[in-house]
Amino acid sequence: MRTPTRPSLRTTRAARSALALVAVGALALTAAGCGDGDDKSDGGKQNTSKPVPGKSDLISHTVELPKLSGQKLKVTAVWTGAEQKSFTKVLDEFAKRTGAEVSFVPSGDDMSAFVGSKVAGGDPPDVAMLQQPGVLREFAQKGWLKPLGREATAQLDKNFAKGWRELGSHEGKQYGVYFKATNKSLVWYNTKVFEAAGVKEPRTWQEFLHTAQAIADYGVSPVSVGGADGWTLTDWFENVYLSQAGREKYDQLAQHKIKWTDASVKEALITLGQLFGKKELLAGGNEGALQTQFPTSVTQTFTGGEKAKAAMVFEGDFAAANITGAKATIGKDAKVFPFPAVGSRSPVVTGGDVGVALKDGQAAQALLTFLASSDAARIWAAEGGFVSANKNLDPSAYPDEVLRSIGKALVAAGDDFRFDMSDQAPASFGGKPGQGEWKQLQDFLRNPGDVEGTQQRLESDAAKAFKS
Repeated sequence: MRTPTRPSLRTTRAARSALALVAVGALALTAAGCGDGDDKSDGGKQNTSKPVPGKSDLISHTVELPKLSGQKLKVTAVWTGAEQKSFTKVLDEFAKRTGAEVSFVPSGDDMSAFVGSKVAGGDPPDVAMLQQPGVLREFAQKGWLKPLGREATAQLDKNFAKGWRELGSHEGKQYGVYFKATNKSLVWYNTKVFEAAGVKEPRTWQEFLHTAQAIADYGVSPVSVGGADGWTLTDWFENVYLSQAGREKYDQLAQHKIKWTDASVKEALITLGQLFGKKELLAGGNEGALQTQFPTSVTQTFTGGEKAKAAMVFEGDFAAANITGAKATIGKDAKVFPFPAVGSRSPVVTGGDVGVALKDGQAAQALLTFLASSDAARIWAAEGGFVSANKNLDPSAYPDEVLRSIGKALVAAGDDFRFDMSDQAPASFGGKPGQGEWKQLQDFLRNPGDVEGTQQRLESDAAKAFKS
């Protein structure tokens, strides 16, 4: 989920070495990938000529794009900094091939509010990169989105597994192209604390709790939780729930086809309460965790070596940026293991960014066609900080074996993954500070013994949000 306090989903170059440690283990999959072609042409026409070493345009041409000279295209996304710079290279290549004039408009952190204001003013951007399937569905229900055209759909069908295609659809119509993905089932740890406490990476939930207790007995708080940002708590719940209840139940709860008062939710909250219910296992205790924002939850885990305020922090691959910001060396001071298996296997929870068209027109559809191709994915992949679910992206496009392994594993997952549950919900339930799931799980962190009360309040909020 993208939020005002959530970091950009990027992986810095310094972080890549750590991600190699989780590529296979975290996804628990056999790596498999298909290569894309090396075809190159002028003006977007396909041919069989090969890229010439030493040239600047070493990008394969696997998709034909129309000539759009004189047409203007506005594209919006929350991306800033390195992410914006990398995405701009993708847009520049599109402009080069088509002749379109493309401008990038930062949306700010609240994409829904930004797009809503532009629609109300009669001038929405042509294409928006959304972070939540729930927002895609809301926009589609309001009639703001334009279905994918034939060419974009053909690229999507060619390059993406069914699960990713379904995430970009609503009521039988295809609207979106998932261009960027992330892994959200990781636990980062301070190697110096682990060594001093004499513990090893846990594989199961019970091992995780035993490891945490051993670290607490050593004298360091085991787990850092960024509870001031409610989205981190939804991620905790989702990983526990997916591993424990399974994919079918996860899908049902994500769509509110079962209620939050279901026994499976109770079991997951009780399990999560085994951690949240022992304040000595949390850095700062429960109240301290509720006052800790995500960036601090990471940096306090890796500042001070074996005297750090915490030993472990759970979150996605984007935590790497905060780790390097704490001047810790990833792969040495900071390592990572898959979220521990609560049930039969570790969970695989993903996130991502989906491109949608807000205006009719050839240019918007052409850009979505390009984003669905392996050509566009190849451009950002070469820059780093990017993983694609495009099964025809040649793994050699990634700059090193670390990202190459992650990309292969993601593709090998096929449909055997689940997207962030709160991102699939209406924003009023799954994506707003101080309300819905964020608030109720913060209250649960404050009082982990109130399982049934938490369930009832979650269900009340969900029922209202899914009916609206």
